[in-house]
Amino acid sequence: MKRHLLRAILLLLFFVLPVSASAPQKITWTDLLPVIDYDDPFLKLTAEQSYHLSLYARIMQMKDAGSELSDRKLSMVKESEQFLIEEKVDIDGLLAKRDEVTKMRQRMAVEVVPELDGKAIVMPGFVLPLEYDGKKVTELLLVPWVGACIHTPPPPPNQIVHVVMADGQAREIQGFYEPVNVTGTIYTKSLSKSLYLLDGAAEININYTMQASRIEPFNPSEETQDEGGTE
Repeated sequence: MKRHLLRAILLLLFFVLPVSASAPQKITWTDLLPVIDYDDPFLKLTAEQSYHLSLYARIMQMKDAGSELSDRKLSMVKESEQFLIEEKVDIDGLLAKRDEVTKMRQRMAVEVVPELDGKAIVMPGFVLPLEYDGKKVTELLLVPWVGACIHTPPPPPNQIVHVVMADGQAREIQGFYEPVNVTGTIYTKSLSKSLYLLDGAAEININYTMQASRIEPFNPSEETQDEGGTE
């Protein structure tokens, strides 16, 4: 009798007591990108085809603008045109889609995934400090590759995460671009931040922000091995 009573009490507690929060969802940088059903025809071109199409378009724009073309430029545009024809590249069709493709690429660079707003997540990235004292940082940019925003152009706004440590905590870092795993709550919020460089300040546009509860060292090579990849 006592055993049945104890079982009934435990079962009641299971349904009455609040369930603990689920573990943060592990995401990657591709999870921050919107899913847009669009076929970009320029992605199907080889590097050589892209080069000749770009060269052809640039010279033809100069001609349409009334510029006088040198014999060398005329020869170059004819060579590119002939190459593209032999490669069965639809020159006119692709050039007619340039504006449409440009707008779609711009949309894919800024749109966010609304379902992520307010989610508890953990994701990897590289640290670019914004507010720090010595080696301790309270505010940073999380970027997908080493050199982003300083040695290379900034990633698209939806490929940068502005991270603020919860409750003003400070986290000690080893240096710029330290690989880390960040745990916290992500929000779809657009903002811009000034990044101070040796040659001046740069405004960085960001479409995600995060309240971080934990930042831990991260080894990218170990992650690759865990996923069954190869170096």
